[in-house]
Amino acid sequence: MRSDGLRGDQSELSKLSLDISLPLVFKAIAWKISYTACLRKPSNERSPEMAFELPALSYAESALAERGMCQETLELHHGKHHNAYVTALNGFVEKNADLQGKSLEEIIAFVKDKPDLAPVFNNAGQHWNHIHFWNALSPTGGAIPGKLEAKIVEDFGSVDAFKDAFKTTAVGQFGSGWAWLVLGDDGKLKTAKTPNGSNPLATGEGKVLLGLDVWEHSYYLDFRNRRPDYVMNFLDKLANYEFAEANLG
Repeated sequence: MRSDGLRGDQSELSKLSLDISLPLVFKAIAWKISYTACLRKPSNERSPEMAFELPALSYAESALAERGMCQETLELHHGKHHNAYVTALNGFVEKNADLQGKSLEEIIAFVKDKPDLAPVFNNAGQHWNHIHFWNALSPTGGAIPGKLEAKIVEDFGSVDAFKDAFKTTAVGQFGSGWAWLVLGDDGKLKTAKTPNGSNPLATGEGKVLLGLDVWEHSYYLDFRNRRPDYVMNFLDKLANYEFAEANLG
């Protein structure tokens, strides 16, 4: 998470807790505050090596266990894997003045398609992807709110057709990577996949509504090598469609 004034942002966010009792409109506001704060430019008062921080989860590490993602998976994925990307990214920022003072999105745009800066791109991309991913999960996931459901039916034909398309995309990503639900420039929803640490922000495929990590560390403790089962469990039980609808605008 970005370090500039985030203690204040986190305090404000705590007032807008993502408790399931809050109406959708307030949860959407809270997600926007949290998500934007994570991507913001570092404060000039903070040293470059502390430009980015690991964001706190909005739910307990055990909160998703009954819905198919065990506590150990979250502990390792968030506390180890994501933290490693943040640490590496901060190391690159500390050593490269061209990266200092830039937001996460600006860094991704600056380093993409530059082979000599590929390690920066991979770690910046993974930080961005995981900030999104933690918001894309919910202890009460799986229910699709009306506005998003109507858009899904309009563009895919049915909710089942959307899930089939997303599953095909996610399973079809060879090796490590991500699957996405995006809003294309033509105003239509579509699925997309990106390898490793890339994302639609870098590829220009559209506005991200919902993303799923398909690196094996995301699901191996819970599903072993059964990626199709992991994807369907996400779509049916874990996906935070309210967050996706908020991103739809």
